Amino acid sequence: MKRFSGRIVLVTGAGQGIGLATAERFAAEGAHVAMADINQSVLQQAVERLNAAGYSVSSRVLDVSEAEQVDDAVRSIHQEHGAIHILANNAGIAWQEPFLDMKDDNWKRMLDVNLNGMFYVAQRVARIMKEQGGGCIINMASTNGLAGEVNYAHYNASKGGVVLLTKTMALELGRSGIRVNAVCPGYIQTPLSESIDSPETVRRYIERNIPLGKVGKPENVAGVFAFLASDDAAFITGECIVVDGGQLAY
Repeated sequence: MKRFSGRIVLVTGAGQGIGLATAERFAAEGAHVAMADINQSVLQQAVERLNAAGYSVSSRVLDVSEAEQVDDAVRSIHQEHGAIHILANNAGIAWQEPFLDMKDDNWKRMLDVNLNGMFYVAQRVARIMKEQGGGCIINMASTNGLAGEVNYAHYNASKGGVVLLTKTMALELGRSGIRVNAVCPGYIQTPLSESIDSPETVRRYIERNIPLGKVGKPENVAGVFAFLASDDAAFITGECIVVDGGQLAY
């Protein structure tokens, strides 16, 4: 029997990269996956691909930084399926910007999506999970939430917030049967990372920073999401699992 048969999983930022790989992993293991993303065309392509593979998925266009949109999407998924068992709270954005030149609007947008959006989705889903007697929430943090990196002050701050949000949620929600963990990827090869860094920049980064000598793939992170949502992780909560090829071991 597949590990997640009969489970309803919500994945945000599911149109590409880690979110898409995570949606595919849960669907391949028997779950119905509600895929949410702000980009309708990218999301539709992803859903069509997974449907063609025979997986059970559906789609919701969603800007997680808009609380009313989150309310509507979570309510709709719950009404349609009767439960939300697992949340892969993955949606996020990133770009480089020197601290001294950082625009106020850019600082606000980064936190609106990466931290406020994480809170909106997690809170609304956790309320449902409490009523149904439990569930599992996995937030997308980053190694940048555990150690600083130049030109990413807004991103680092947002992901540091996700780390502490995760731990506090785990403390408050554990007695309701809700486990809450975070995944902290290092350098993962995704459309987002490829839009930021040139191949030469990536090569130098690997040489300087990653003991395994390569960047990660979205599938590497998707596997950790699946593990944390599985019964094998039934006694794990409040943790931040690093997936970085050894980068933070330096």
